[in-house]
Amino acid sequence: MAWIEKQRNVIDFTLSSLLRRKGKNAALIAVYTVVVFVLASVVLFTHALKKEAAIVLRDAPEIVLQRLVAGRHDLMPASYAAAVKKITGVSAVEGRLWGYYYDPLFKANYTLLVPDDFRHGEGDIVIGEGVSRTGVTAEGNIMPFFGSDGKLTSFRVKEILPAESELISSDLIMMSEADFRRLFNLPKGQVTDLTVRVGNPQEVLTVAGKIRKQLPDTRPIVRDEIVRTYDAIFAWRSGILLVIFSGALLAFAIFAWDKASGLSAEEKREIGILKATGWETSDVILMKFWEGMAISCTAFSAGLILAYIHVFFSSAALFEPVLKGWAVLYPKFRIVPFISFYQVVTLFFLTVIPYTTATIIPSWRAATVDPDAVMRS
Repeated sequence: MAWIEKQRNVIDFTLSSLLRRKGKNAALIAVYTVVVFVLASVVLFTHALKKEAAIVLRDAPEIVLQRLVAGRHDLMPASYAAAVKKITGVSAVEGRLWGYYYDPLFKANYTLLVPDDFRHGEGDIVIGEGVSRTGVTAEGNIMPFFGSDGKLTSFRVKEILPAESELISSDLIMMSEADFRRLFNLPKGQVTDLTVRVGNPQEVLTVAGKIRKQLPDTRPIVRDEIVRTYDAIFAWRSGILLVIFSGALLAFAIFAWDKASGLSAEEKREIGILKATGWETSDVILMKFWEGMAISCTAFSAGLILAYIHVFFSSAALFEPVLKGWAVLYPKFRIVPFISFYQVVTLFFLTVIPYTTATIIPSWRAATVDPDAVMRS
């Protein structure tokens, strides 16, 4: 109990000391908060995007099989599906029809897809919220497309996909197989790629190796590789932001070190008075420790809360063009909050511990000097 009472008294004195210099400390906390805010925003947003990508790809097929010609993705004969289905471990194989269409009027790229269960007829399409917003179109309107032969073909919008799915359907246009083949002059018996389902997740790489050996002109893409690619992309983009802000971070580091390592005459005189009234050197160091903890923890908490609001309530408006990418059909969605305890602890050690430690060294030096000499100086 005596130890707790001592800590309480030291903390009370530390807070009163900070309030006596509230102008300088408020400026320091403000700058400190901005630094924590920037770092926390980048870390939280990157982690949340990685989690979103992992969730979106969770139900994706284990393997996507593409055909390569001269190192480029090419159309695939639908007959490849029968050969893949015979491989041990494969539970299902389906051909997919999809592609891209550039709209010269709105300067936007659309993703065209033939779903397995398209419930509308020929001449009808289903579009994403981003296509509707960019093309200023609604249900019942007509959308024109130029086919591969240069002829104009019109489709009627029968349905607009819900906004909840905009993350993956913003630029999506779904149509019937007949319309898709007619628009791109795609012959029957050709598909864009194959999706391969593997019953045992432990056999995915083995099945991919068998496919590559049996069909050497194909490229199996494993789902885990896609997830790792997204992780690498978001990590790379977050690194760009951190490099951009590295100058500001370095300036703060210099500012914080100068503030922490150089005690003012008032602070030295205060330490001298405390020593003259019976404080031990350890008590002075303890006081400065709590002072550093109070400033850094206040800034850390404020910066982390502001970063949480910025990322999960405003969709990281300051950073999203860099981390999400640039597009005409930009999806509007709110990120689901995902916070990693490991990342919060890492941020804490990177921002709080260095400053707190830096405040102790000059205080120890001042506390070891004779009180009379300190007060006279």
